[in-house]
Amino acid sequence: MASLDRNLTVQQANQEFYRHFGDSSGDVCGRSFRDLMHPSVRQPLMRQFSRLIEGKRHRFASHVVAVGAEDSAFAGTLTASAVTGETPDVAAILVLMHSSDSAESADTGLVAGRKKILTEIDARILEGIASGLSTIPLASRLYLSRQGVEYHVTGLLRKLRVPNRAALVSRAYSMGVLNVGAWPPKVVDDFIK
Repeated sequence: MASLDRNLTVQQANQEFYRHFGDSSGDVCGRSFRDLMHPSVRQPLMRQFSRLIEGKRHRFASHVVAVGAEDSAFAGTLTASAVTGETPDVAAILVLMHSSDSAESADTGLVAGRKKILTEIDARILEGIASGLSTIPLASRLYLSRQGVEYHVTGLLRKLRVPNRAALVSRAYSMGVLNVGAWPPKVVDDFIK
């Protein structure tokens, strides 16, 4: 749990929050909450916080990927509630973070924590698959042969440990590799070697 001001700066937090994001209050307090979130979820999350601050809603919950201590990524659920003072304006925001503890999310954390897992060509192929391109148009766009595209797709399937293209895109979004809220799909630069 953490308390944020209207600028989304961490003012106070409990020990569990510190454990996820740093060793002490000095590591976390005074930092922008935005910086604690993975780049793939920042933009949509900031839109949610803006609505909260503007008074358009009083509470929201969202699945997030956060960047913890030593740049390790972990998935979890965030619930944010507006706290009002004597005026109807938002005085503070209370944030509850619950990290996922299932085997699947732990597996995701291991892959996401490695960061630079894609080559430039893998990133372009993943973006093409996510935007719905089949092999031949993708090969044409990237100046590759059909077999070259299939070779890279097979490598991506192995790397992300999924059985097919649909699962590949789904897994990439769940790991934060593909930028949430962007069209056409775009790989987050942090994942490109």
